[in-house]
Amino acid sequence: MKIDPRPLGRNLRQLLPGFCALFLLVACASPVQRVELPVEQSYAPSADRFWQHLAGHSPREWFHLLNTHEEAYDWRITLIDSAHESIELETFLWKPDFSGAAFVSHLLAAADRGVRVRLLLDDSFTAREDQILRHLDAHPGISLRLYNPYAYRVPDMAGRALINAGDFNRVNHRMHNKTLIIDGWAVIVGGRNLADEYFGLHRDYNFRDMEVLAMGASVAQVSAHFDRFWNSGWSIPIAQLLGAASSEADLRQLRAELAALAGPVTSAGEDELAARWEQVAKHAVSGAALFMSDDPAADNPAAQADRPDQLAAEIRQAIDGTDSELIAISAYLVPTEALESTLEAAVDRGVRVRLLTNSMRSNNHLSAHAAYGKHIRDLLEAGVELYEVRADAHDRERYMQGPVADKKLGLHAKFLLLDQDRVFIGSSNLDPRSLQLNTEVGLMIHSAALNGKLRAAIADDFLPQNSWSVALEEGRLSWRNDSEVRYHSPSDSVFQQLESWFFGLLPIDSQM
Repeated sequence: MKIDPRPLGRNLRQLLPGFCALFLLVACASPVQRVELPVEQSYAPSADRFWQHLAGHSPREWFHLLNTHEEAYDWRITLIDSAHESIELETFLWKPDFSGAAFVSHLLAAADRGVRVRLLLDDSFTAREDQILRHLDAHPGISLRLYNPYAYRVPDMAGRALINAGDFNRVNHRMHNKTLIIDGWAVIVGGRNLADEYFGLHRDYNFRDMEVLAMGASVAQVSAHFDRFWNSGWSIPIAQLLGAASSEADLRQLRAELAALAGPVTSAGEDELAARWEQVAKHAVSGAALFMSDDPAADNPAAQADRPDQLAAEIRQAIDGTDSELIAISAYLVPTEALESTLEAAVDRGVRVRLLTNSMRSNNHLSAHAAYGKHIRDLLEAGVELYEVRADAHDRERYMQGPVADKKLGLHAKFLLLDQDRVFIGSSNLDPRSLQLNTEVGLMIHSAALNGKLRAAIADDFLPQNSWSVALEEGRLSWRNDSEVRYHSPSDSVFQQLESWFFGLLPIDSQM
């Protein structure tokens, strides 16, 4: 998709004096301050007969797992197309690729038919997307805000990090939340960002992820959470941040570029949408859920008092309440001292603890893998059972479009199975960045039926054709699958091992 940033210069020699001057400028204070805007609240649940009819033909509160890439993609489109009055979406990452363009095209179509659309994006990965997002915000039915944004904006991730380095303590706090709310009636909560690799569409590397589609009392809790973040002084309208709004011509150009990427919008009719909802509700499971989340920063995202650690405490408390079994799936596993103590205490009282995370080869962040590697021996010695996803998992075609021969699989899911009656599905990894630095969300669902469905959905992930079993053999770390045993972390190459080793030397574990 085309982006029209202001040019930065033709070579490093031209850029360097400006970078140095700008670095000195920003090293003293944060140039982004809280904003005070009129409070906006979510609408009451829609009274449209579409939802009223569905409520009369489904359990009071129900849940449906979005386990595969196809189901996650299709249900996002279905939710957006079903909206009659309001859409609230918050996400950590959006890309202007096929899936990202398709979702935005359907959001525009919803706004065209009079739906109020509020979009809240974290600013971590928007370096190249400023103009696209500003053009989208030009639609009168769409409002777009960036959470805790970078002040100095260039279309390059490394360059933006450099010129905002003096503001590191503030911008290091990120919003990792991922929710989609439709008409106050339905919600998706889980781990997926909005890009092709989360929906099995990337040509090289795709994620195995997990989300839950829910209707019932928990939706109001998610809406209240969204309003807290939307009305935070650190959620800044993009037009205000960039200093100018886009025109109708810009919006028309955006529509054309979206159509070139994802094709024209084709939406199902209301009868077909109703049939889809009735079918999923028929096969969904009932239960009771509590939505959990960190709070947005109050006065200063860099302040210790504003540290977003509320959800981390809830997760540890939930683990403390287990009696027999804990299964934890976390894409990035770097236990904090508090979490490691919680896991050890669980094993000591007789709880079987199984953890599934990425292997070196499947991990898209080698720095995170290097930090995780320092905890492997301690976890195993504590009695934890440890598994790592294979990039060449035999069953990876379940999570990506074929052919899959040259494609790698990575883990991106974040959820817990607690005993046989509870499930936690959300955005939080078990690492310091999720537990101490970023804001996170999740649903704690009390449902033996959902626990059983999720247990069945992940059973194959632990099989040796899909994961490595990590163990201590006479004091030596080993990785076993269905055909071999290795005594070093499985990797793509010696160079990948060297890169991981180098990251392991750096004092950055607290940032992972």
